[in-house]
Amino acid sequence: MFSKSKSLGQSKPATPAPATPPPAAAKPALSIKPGGATAAAPPPATKAPAKNAPPVQTKAEHEKQEQFYELKTRLHRKLVEQLDITKISGDEKELRSQIRELVVSLLDQENTLLNFTDKQRLIDEVLDETFGLGPLEALLSDPMISDILINGPKTVYVERKGKLSLTKIQFRDNDHLLHVIDKIVSAVGRRCDETTPMVDARLPDGSRVNAIIPPLAIDGAAMSIRRFGADPITWDDYIRFGSVVPQMVEFLRWCVHAALNILIVGGTGSGKTTLLNNLSTFIPDDERIVTIEDAAELQLRQPHVVRLETRPANIEGKGRITIRDLLINSLRMRPDRVVVGECRGPETLDMLQAMNTGHDGSLTTIHANSTRDAVQRVETMVMMSGFELPIKAIRQQFASAVHLIVQAQRLTGGPRKLTTITEVQGMEGDIITMQDLFKFEQQGVDENGKAYGQFISSGIRPGFLDRLKAAGCPIDPSIFERQVLPVASPE
Repeated sequence: MFSKSKSLGQSKPATPAPATPPPAAAKPALSIKPGGATAAAPPPATKAPAKNAPPVQTKAEHEKQEQFYELKTRLHRKLVEQLDITKISGDEKELRSQIRELVVSLLDQENTLLNFTDKQRLIDEVLDETFGLGPLEALLSDPMISDILINGPKTVYVERKGKLSLTKIQFRDNDHLLHVIDKIVSAVGRRCDETTPMVDARLPDGSRVNAIIPPLAIDGAAMSIRRFGADPITWDDYIRFGSVVPQMVEFLRWCVHAALNILIVGGTGSGKTTLLNNLSTFIPDDERIVTIEDAAELQLRQPHVVRLETRPANIEGKGRITIRDLLINSLRMRPDRVVVGECRGPETLDMLQAMNTGHDGSLTTIHANSTRDAVQRVETMVMMSGFELPIKAIRQQFASAVHLIVQAQRLTGGPRKLTTITEVQGMEGDIITMQDLFKFEQQGVDENGKAYGQFISSGIRPGFLDRLKAAGCPIDPSIFERQVLPVASPE
């Protein structure tokens, strides 16, 4: 039954050793066992898959998934053909219930071998495609997710508590993903196609959306969603998470109330917009506020708010309205305060001029690594306005316009902190003088990989303390004494 031919492991006469031994680096495919038996050398160690790498599907799994997608597409097509909108009424919950019954009846007509779990999943996904954003609905319903990052149709990452992880969510193909992108951007009057392959948009809850499609995105359409949950983060949440201490919150409250101009700085994902939203809660209700954004995200709770949003160019390349256009126009709208979502270009000059011409209490954000780097960033963006202003003139504008700079930062391991509150004192020669009032000092990283440290008060009283008192702010001067400020234990 077994052959006696040249099989590995079969005994045979030992071969004589070669006269010259091979180089040590050369490894034979077969090793010689005692007694002349040969054995295969151990296979090379396989490299472990990268963490969070997309899962590799077997052929059977791929075929099963494709059949599932085909069935879902067929059901959705039949649903659209048979749906009579005129006979369906009620709120979204009732509509979803009625459509579900129709989908169940259509599925019963199909000769499928799906089990109960797969059938329910199929029905839910068809309803998500009809009423929502398809595969994204499961992620959007999770309140713990702060970011959704889509790198092509088959790779979707999410961020929870500052940590990125790969999900099992997938789109059928790139066309399916493009359809979802189009559904999002068209709802806010924008488009994403070959003529405009990049777009900023928003979801109904205010979540920020950015999409970029081929040919700019090489591996398929990419989309990022910055979540704004149904329950926005409040100052109580900041304190509970250990992102700030009550003394700093109280100080910021009276700075906003006293109509100081505040600049919020930080990197991507550091929480600048959330911080801007919370600072705006301190604006008195009897003031008129004009907000200006690329995509409307701010959720001001005051009764007298005018919200403005930029507009991209049309298909002919005309009709574009920029932040700078809206900012110039807003100054004719009799605002008490101007809130700009983010200054990233020549509109920075107009923002400084607005702060210098009677619109105290204005707020905006910029990208910068620190409060001191913010000065250089502002100088660079003012130069983009096309006016050849000397550096000293720009710095004088900045020093007289901005009173306070607040830095938000995302630290190692994901925690977000208000790391620095800096006062802009003025000019000394050609240099803008600033002093840190409160600061977060990182002391290390814990066993979970998260940065930890302490908040300190620098011991310096701000120069605008008399202005706070004149505005009726009951500020306690003792919070400016040099001390370590106690922080609540993070959850």
